[in-house]
Amino acid sequence: MVRLSVNLNKIALLRNSRGGALPSVLQAARICIAAGCHGITVHPRPDARHITTQDVMDLAAMLTVEFNIEGYPSPAFLDLVDRVRPTQATLVPDPPDVLTSNAGWNLDRGADWLRDVLASLHEAKIRSSLFLAPDPKQIERALELGADRIELYTGPYAHAFGAPDGEAILRAHREAARLAREIGLGVNAGHDLDLKNIPPYVKAVKGLQETSIGHALINDALYLGLTRTVKAYLKALRAKPQRPREQRKALRSKPQIAGKQRSIRRD
Repeated sequence: MVRLSVNLNKIALLRNSRGGALPSVLQAARICIAAGCHGITVHPRPDARHITTQDVMDLAAMLTVEFNIEGYPSPAFLDLVDRVRPTQATLVPDPPDVLTSNAGWNLDRGADWLRDVLASLHEAKIRSSLFLAPDPKQIERALELGADRIELYTGPYAHAFGAPDGEAILRAHREAARLAREIGLGVNAGHDLDLKNIPPYVKAVKGLQETSIGHALINDALYLGLTRTVKAYLKALRAKPQRPREQRKALRSKPQIAGKQRSIRRD
């Protein structure tokens, strides 16, 4: 079974855009857990543009499912992970100002320092995962450095989904997962997975253990939940829903402006 970890960054981003406490990251987590998800993921960034340190602390205090914290292993990030002790720490090579994760680690050179980081996570009994492209050399190097799992970066797969080169990318992920399993690494996957591209990915990539999904899931939740929400507000207003026939009638009765539309004069 592939486990679903829901990334709540977009909930926090929406909250921060308005200020205040709504929408609540904690309430979103409770709803996802009640719906059956297997874990919660957050990716706190140095500028706190979505998930904050307080969010991480609050989630750690209430979660009843696995907690996955993603981030670049800076001293501040590692200090937060050490304080919270999540189930899993997923290390990504993001520079501080990047909009979203867009590449896996290059472990060929200059990455020996990750060995000590991974060892400290292991000592703290925190499962470690390295964000990687489906490159055999990178996967073997991840094992050498001491990672417990890899997270395959699925962005290129998602962007090529349905295109001629999509199948080649999917084959690369399938072979990467096979190699990882053979040498003893667990396999996660994430980035831009959605309801359309997940089924063929899960079918092809055998032994996949976890997917971390946020942007597409929250986007779909808006559409899948809008009907129920609008009806709830109509009920709160004690308002009668407008039916399609009434909508067309309202449009036909709307006054039309004759002649050419004039530009609005700005004083």
